[in-house]
Amino acid sequence: MKDRTGIVTMRGNPLTLVGDELEVGQPAPDFTALDNNLLPIPFSSFRGKICILSSVPSLDTPVCDMETRRFNEEASRLGPDIAILTISMDLPFAQKRWCAASGVDKVQTLSDHRDASFGISYGILIKELRLLARAVFLVDRKGTLRYIQIVKELTSEPDYEAVLNALKTIT
Repeated sequence: MKDRTGIVTMRGNPLTLVGDELEVGQPAPDFTALDNNLLPIPFSSFRGKICILSSVPSLDTPVCDMETRRFNEEASRLGPDIAILTISMDLPFAQKRWCAASGVDKVQTLSDHRDASFGISYGILIKELRLLARAVFLVDRKGTLRYIQIVKELTSEPDYEAVLNALKTIT
């Protein structure tokens, strides 16, 4: 496991990411995160579906809120064989409360707070904050990484069109 710098910033200040850099074409690493009921969910349980993995620093911030609402809206136009998972270090209780208050019901939120399994495996755990960098990964039905977008500035939204265009190439 190595530290990487120069990839993301927060308000222009450089941050350090922990974990190896992933590449398109390699198998998506398995990880386990907690759902809103504190149940451990292995990523391998989604095999056979196309997955959009959207990592955010915290649902209780304006940009993460907008991003997750946008993906929830997009999910209503996508088929049942596409799963959208929003992963953060927020506690499952906070994720459950946020989803209920925001009417988000098509995106599944998962908490990486316990052991940062996702953050480390995908190389997006921010060392200085113990939060996840804003990133989007597309994984095909066979479990292969097909698209990676790590957002340079933590306070910026991802390029949704680029994600959706990449999704069209694997559906």
